[in-house]
Amino acid sequence: MYVILLYDVNQKRVGKMLKLCRQYLTWIQNSVFEGEITEVKLKELCTKARKVMNEEEDSLILFKSRDSKWLDKQIVGLERGSTDHFL
Repeated sequence: MYVILLYDVNQKRVGKMLKLCRQYLTWIQNSVFEGEITEVKLKELCTKARKVMNEEEDSLILFKSRDSKWLDKQIVGLERGSTDHFL
C-alpha cells in the first residue's frame, strides 16, 4: 500500500520520530513522509511510534491508498527530500 504520514510531536520527541519514520518511508518535507509499505511494516511503525509519542499531546496522521497511481501529487515551490538524484 502507499502511505502519506504526517506527525506533530513535542519538540523533545521530534528527532526520535524523524529517525523512526526514515527507517520505513521517504522523507518529503518537515514531519511528512511517503512511500510504499506493507501492512505488517505499517503496524510495526505505528507500534514503535506510540512508544515515542505522548498520545495526549502528539499526533500521527496516515493517508492510505492501494497504489500511488490513485494520487495526483503536485508540488509548488521547493521539493524537499527529492529522490530524483538516486541511481
